[in-house]
Amino acid sequence: MSRFAYPAWQGRPSFAVRTAKVVALAVIVALVIFPLWAVVSTSLADPQEVIDNGGWVIWPSRFDVGAYREILDGGIVTRALLVSAGITTVGTALSLTCTIGLAYALSRPRLYGGKPILLLVLFTFLFPPGMVPLFLVVNGVGLFDQYAALILPFLINVFNLVVMRGFFQSIPEELLEAARLDGAGEFAMLRRIVLPLSKAVIAVVGLFYAVAYWNRFFEAIIYFNDQTKWPIGTVLRQYVTGGAALAEGGEGTVSSPQSIQMAVVVLATLPIVCVYPFLQRYFVKGVLTGALKS
Repeated sequence: MSRFAYPAWQGRPSFAVRTAKVVALAVIVALVIFPLWAVVSTSLADPQEVIDNGGWVIWPSRFDVGAYREILDGGIVTRALLVSAGITTVGTALSLTCTIGLAYALSRPRLYGGKPILLLVLFTFLFPPGMVPLFLVVNGVGLFDQYAALILPFLINVFNLVVMRGFFQSIPEELLEAARLDGAGEFAMLRRIVLPLSKAVIAVVGLFYAVAYWNRFFEAIIYFNDQTKWPIGTVLRQYVTGGAALAEGGEGTVSSPQSIQMAVVVLATLPIVCVYPFLQRYFVKGVLTGALKS
């Protein structure tokens, strides 16, 4: 038998099967790339060409960045991008800090009351609070019309907590015992041993939190009366549903409404698209290890 022969239950796929897989993969890639390409092309197309083609341009005859220049000229989109960047940066840092601390505490076998606390956390995952109770709490503690309303109620995600706890549990206990015999406390073990070994899961969970904070839009509609405090997700919804004229006041618009809408979509998705490739290699190790252990 050949050294590289397939097992009896896994025969070598035929040429037709391999061809079908390639065709299916090509179709899926095309279905993913084509809408993104249409959005970018429309945002860079000449306004008159966009209007002549019914609002969509697949390959512009002349590139025009007027839509980006218009929405980034100190208007509502620029302010919304800064708001989203601030909320995402602060929220991700706070969420990671709280999640790491709680996950490490729940991963320790000798934690007093650890199981009841874990059951309480899992209960909130199975029975999340509704919109009305959450609104009453936010309004009752004085967070209405404050940026903290988009951060504090969502500080810890239970799924991320469970994944990170499982990853911490996969760290060999012998390392922690050796550090404990050398006189290291829990905080020192977390800082010097656990965190350096957990870069994968921290990167993955951090990306999850960052995407959630960046894409948050519905809560801003509920908790903010001042539209100048809206993040980019809420402003994007305003552009898509109400049109560029509604968002910009309808005056002084040079680009077509479709070009402006697509430019806002590109700007709203570009930061996450740029960050994801650098963290992709951590996904398998971070998520699978934590999920399987938990």
